[in-house]
Amino acid sequence: MRYFDDLAGLLREQGVPADRVEVTVADLRAHLEESGAEDPEAEFGPAEEFARELVPAGGREPEVPGAHVETWRWTADTYVDEELLNRFGGEGWEVERVDALGRFVSHRDLERPQRWEYRRELVTRGREGLDERLAPEGWEACGNWIVYAWFKRPVAASLGPGAEVSLPPAVPERSNFLSRKFYLLVGFVVVALVLTGVALALGGGGYETGLGFAGGAVMGALPLSTLWAFQVWRSRR
Repeated sequence: MRYFDDLAGLLREQGVPADRVEVTVADLRAHLEESGAEDPEAEFGPAEEFARELVPAGGREPEVPGAHVETWRWTADTYVDEELLNRFGGEGWEVERVDALGRFVSHRDLERPQRWEYRRELVTRGREGLDERLAPEGWEACGNWIVYAWFKRPVAASLGPGAEVSLPPAVPERSNFLSRKFYLLVGFVVVALVLTGVALALGGGGYETGLGFAGGAVMGALPLSTLWAFQVWRSRR
């Protein structure tokens, strides 16, 4: 990308070692991808100005945005999401947003991680006035997914310095947290589809009709099931 090539050249002109320039540009590319932004100039500003900001006046080491932050994407079903959000929030994970796949995009400060707490609201009838109603209590919107909205607030608002996590645990190895209730629900839906197909066949619709209904329903759900299975498999590698 031309922006990063120009930025690398400007950093080298200011005396930043070539190996450090390479690491800095790689970190910035990763930061841009993680944030979901497409235009680096809109994210960081003009290359010339950004290069001056990256290099401190008295030194030659660029200060990369996000260099002291670790990120993690994870997902959970609605039976356990609120519980897990507060559990991981207690470990210093702050949710930035919910991505298109329904994953919580989270980050944690490596130097001074702070505790966060969360709540989920149902928004089937819209969210008019919801943000304003929760704002006085310190709640801030941090994501939406279909009919749900999630809100966060720093525990420091009530605990002060005690909200800092002194010894944060490592990033969890898993990224999918699906409960037993979720698996039971999926199994129930599959059985219900099959039984409906059988009922159609026995009720006069004919074997072909029943089999076609059940097969069509299962095949219709196959792409989504395959994507979900792949995500589970990848998260456990």
